[in-house]
Amino acid sequence: MRWGHDIIPRLCPAAGEPVVDKPGKGAFYATDLHSILQNRGIEALIVCGVTTEVCVHTTVREANDRGYKCIVPSDCCASYFPEFHEVALRMIKAQGGIFGWVSDSGKIAAAFSAAAPASVAAGSA
Repeated sequence: MRWGHDIIPRLCPAAGEPVVDKPGKGAFYATDLHSILQNRGIEALIVCGVTTEVCVHTTVREANDRGYKCIVPSDCCASYFPEFHEVALRMIKAQGGIFGWVSDSGKIAAAFSAAAPASVAAGSA
């Protein structure tokens, strides 16, 4: 296994799941992410990663320009500089969500659990 920017074993993609290897700061630059999302009918994204003020911010702005709704879980992104992290999150949610919305992983997981059919939520699907 390579380390650095490689995918950690616990998060390895399932068979057939697309992997986007981004060459720039944003996930849409010089990748086929937009077409992958369009082909699957995806309209909303949860954007996580490092660093908040560079890669996460760029990806959210690129996604917003393409019409996607973005949610950034504040506890699933980070920066070398805590003040940059906080300001970047404030910029995303400014003016009622100019680029997207900021939440946290607990609230997002709870929303998914509440929206899941009973058979899926109980693990019997």
